[in-house]
Amino acid sequence: MSRPGRDDSPDRLYTLTGGRTRSGPDSPFDLVTLVVAECDPATGMQSEHAAILQITEHPTAVVELAAELKLPVSITKILLSDLLAAGRVSARHPRKADLDPDVLEQVLVGLRNL
Repeated sequence: MSRPGRDDSPDRLYTLTGGRTRSGPDSPFDLVTLVVAECDPATGMQSEHAAILQITEHPTAVVELAAELKLPVSITKILLSDLLAAGRVSARHPRKADLDPDVLEQVLVGLRNL
């Protein structure tokens, strides 16, 4: 059973990706990778690529982007790889916070006291 408003037929997905099923072994994208557009959409660009550039005017996680596009994450990663190779987007992983274990312990104690 398909979800309303979602057209994820295999034929459509095959067409979107040009028959590719993976974004490549050196793909920098995972679910939390932040993507930022480096340019505006161009005339004649594939509609999904243009939508990605519009959505990623501000840093957006891959998983959020896939949800917004109503596409599987694997397909979104392939489209992002195309844009990255063309220099139209940049990708980076969120910074990991250096948290002091004592602070985390205090937060945990505070939460338990609620």
